[in-house]
Amino acid sequence: MKPGARLNAAVEILTEILERHRPAAEGLAEWGRTHRFAGSGDRAAIGNLVYDALRRRQSLAARMGSDSARGMVIGAAHVAFGMTIDEIAAAADGEGHSLAPLTAEEREALARPVDPNLPAHIRGDFPEWLAPSMARAFGDRAGIEGEALASRAPVDLRVNALKADREKVLKALERVGAVATTMSPWGIRIAPPHGTGRTPNVEAETGHGKGWFEIQDEGSQIAALLAHASPRNQVLDLCAGAGGKTLALAAAMQNTGQIYAYDGNRQRLRPIFERLKRAGARSVQVLEAGDEAALAALGSRFDLVLVDAPCSGSGVWRRRPDAKWRMRPSSFAERQSEQRAVLTLARGAVKPGGTLVYVTCSVLPEENVDTVAWLLEAAPELEIVPYADLWRQALPGEPPTSADGRTDSLLLTPASHGTDGFFIATFRRRA
Repeated sequence: MKPGARLNAAVEILTEILERHRPAAEGLAEWGRTHRFAGSGDRAAIGNLVYDALRRRQSLAARMGSDSARGMVIGAAHVAFGMTIDEIAAAADGEGHSLAPLTAEEREALARPVDPNLPAHIRGDFPEWLAPSMARAFGDRAGIEGEALASRAPVDLRVNALKADREKVLKALERVGAVATTMSPWGIRIAPPHGTGRTPNVEAETGHGKGWFEIQDEGSQIAALLAHASPRNQVLDLCAGAGGKTLALAAAMQNTGQIYAYDGNRQRLRPIFERLKRAGARSVQVLEAGDEAALAALGSRFDLVLVDAPCSGSGVWRRRPDAKWRMRPSSFAERQSEQRAVLTLARGAVKPGGTLVYVTCSVLPEENVDTVAWLLEAAPELEIVPYADLWRQALPGEPPTSADGRTDSLLLTPASHGTDGFFIATFRRRA
């Protein structure tokens, strides 16, 4: 496909996503099914354009003076793809399936310098109604943190210590630019592509098929490390989902002890079985999804209960940028209700002297520090453990500063730590 046809296709797909409020992945997949002539390079370039436009929706609309799909795609081609104004104009020649030619207003908008006084929600590309929450979390850095959440994300991998070591995996993935992560001793990172470049399909690699590594953001790896699971522990992963942290805990425990993996949603839990087999994780028992009676029958026996709670997903906006524009204020109340329900289950499962770890992939205080405050009031048997103490026990190097400046819980973000947004709070049940 010609560059102009790629631009035009991105406009068509983005229009469908915005007007019908469809998930971006769904809209791109449908376009691919109905345009089979498009090669993999074309699909990657078009997908990058659509996602970059969604990531920067507010700032692009401000720059272009229009929130239309066309304006956003043209702006993304310049700002995110690095195409010059002349290159965009040459591509948009209106011939065949190419984008219609640029207007004088569009050329002027592309040439206009960025206004340094833009409000935080426009600079940081998040919904205006979230500005108070972002300011609570980050103060005057809200715009900077939002900008990082609107960037492209790397591919992070966790080496499976049951089958490989980091040097072995780094060597196997050398040709795709894999490097060691800076905080997680298990982690490997592949930088995001530039412009029309494609992210390598690491799940097609031989090493993935052999169970040497799993895709897992460095922030998620750190959450599992801070849980500090030890060999022969009894562990409950209460919101196991597809099992990313379950697998990390099994490796940390060297396939000893017992991990119970539970999730209330059968569909989310289903992929865990194939992943456990591939990883060689033999110490995991998967409970029936949604069977709270079976969960309760286990009693207060666990050394560690990990709660990767349902949340807004604001910490992974880099990967799912369309989700931030679908968020509504009512979702906070709904998520908080779910978080409190699962924490009520969790506190009853922790044995005296045991540990409860609360994790979200959110940067918003309503889902993080507010929920922690509720738990400390509702559960007097629990006390919070400063994250720096845990870091020195479980990870190399000195602990980083939390993005929100707190010393009890840890908030990781793309701007401050290069990870996805993750919140981690650890509690100990008084003996």
